[in-house]
Amino acid sequence: MNKIYGFGLALLLVAGFSSCKPKQSAYKSVYEAAKERELQENSASAATKPTPVLSNNSEGAVRREKITPVNDSDASNLKAYSVVVASLSVKPNAEALKDRLQKEGYNVILAQNEQGLYRVIVASFDDKASAQAKRSEIVQKYSTVGDTATLRKTYGIPFDDLWILQRMY
Repeated sequence: MNKIYGFGLALLLVAGFSSCKPKQSAYKSVYEAAKERELQENSASAATKPTPVLSNNSEGAVRREKITPVNDSDASNLKAYSVVVASLSVKPNAEALKDRLQKEGYNVILAQNEQGLYRVIVASFDDKASAQAKRSEIVQKYSTVGDTATLRKTYGIPFDDLWILQRMY
């Protein structure tokens, strides 16, 4: 009988010590996987080639890229040349800026390029001259206000850094 108790006690001790291994929580492994994915996405976006600039003159930079409207309702308003005020990587941020600019009276279009950046467009035209004129008008409007720090704080973008986007099809 003592042999059975001794054998049972030994079995319990072996089972007890083998189950005391530290186990990683399921939440921690999911968190670490998400962090790794985020780091990979950040490094991939940092490695993305910059958009080629076709010309950079006194009327502002003109970049050429393939974009698609985020909303189907904006498709008819998106023309060959557009005035871009911001490029954002997070859609909710782009939509928030769109809402603020629409309250100012702009007909804002959100478009996404092939790299996944959201272009916030305040005007779109069929010809380059009209787009450059609108860009100059906006820059002039906000540079006469004189308080660019307040504008940067309000919108989060510098209005002297607008550029023209030539849409590729």
